[in-house]
Amino acid sequence: MPDKTYQPTIAGLRAFVALAQRRHFGSAAADLGVSQPSLSQALSALETGLGVTLVERTTRRVLLTQDGEELLPRAMAAVDAVDEFTAAAAGAGQPLHGAIRLGVIPTVAPYVLPAVLRGLADKLPDLRPRVVEEQTGRLVEQLRGGTLDVALLALPLDVPGIAEVPLYREDFVLALPAGHALAGKRRVDPSALADLPLLLLDEGHCLRDQALEVCALAGVRPDLGQTRAASLTTAVHCVVGGLGVTLIPQTAVASETASGDLAIATFASPRPGRQIGVAFRRSARHDDAYRELATIISEIVADTGAVTPV
Repeated sequence: MPDKTYQPTIAGLRAFVALAQRRHFGSAAADLGVSQPSLSQALSALETGLGVTLVERTTRRVLLTQDGEELLPRAMAAVDAVDEFTAAAAGAGQPLHGAIRLGVIPTVAPYVLPAVLRGLADKLPDLRPRVVEEQTGRLVEQLRGGTLDVALLALPLDVPGIAEVPLYREDFVLALPAGHALAGKRRVDPSALADLPLLLLDEGHCLRDQALEVCALAGVRPDLGQTRAASLTTAVHCVVGGLGVTLIPQTAVASETASGDLAIATFASPRPGRQIGVAFRRSARHDDAYRELATIISEIVADTGAVTPV
């Protein structure tokens, strides 16, 4: 009678699978790095516990019984599952190996991600980024809730339990319709925004708040147009169409001006801008790894020449 409380050991299952594959005790033992007596004992313990004979032992060869043939695929699946579990556990201690859930704000993702993903594939080939594009508030919620590992966004956040690593600073640039009087100017005073119809992104976008902060620091109340955009690209299209002006980060300039329909002007020093960085949960206890990731991302973006590393 089999013992109904019996739980097979991984050693017993490995012995059975190795013997079934090699059909020779010596070869199976060598594959597992154990002695023949140890292999035989592990197999016998498995058979006794199950109350089933798995292997016919003869002086010349090893044969599987009918029960052995039927149970072999399940034994192999169990051994494979244990191996996968062990490999996953080893990777869990190395956050820069395997999948990582990376959140990115919409005013960074289209302009920085292509270079970042190519660079990470080169510098961290074992890393598999899973990208989530969301506004800042949602990214912070997902970080705190554990559904994101790292987020690339504008700092500071000042959120309890969230660590911040600055990556780079970038200037804001004034985007204008082609032929505008300020097109190509290099020292525009932010106070000029008082006389311009400023197009803003929808509520929730950090760039909207940053644009209003630029105006506040310049001591002006901007002429806010009625048009609001869900994305920076839409805001740029509205500018091209003559509906107003908007602020875009330096990393967006090359992409958004590629068609030749958009003009830009730069602000006088000290130029308004923003700081982009990486955020992650302190409780994740992967500070060193995530700071290494932050350094790599900073180097990748700095190589584009559009930003100043922090």
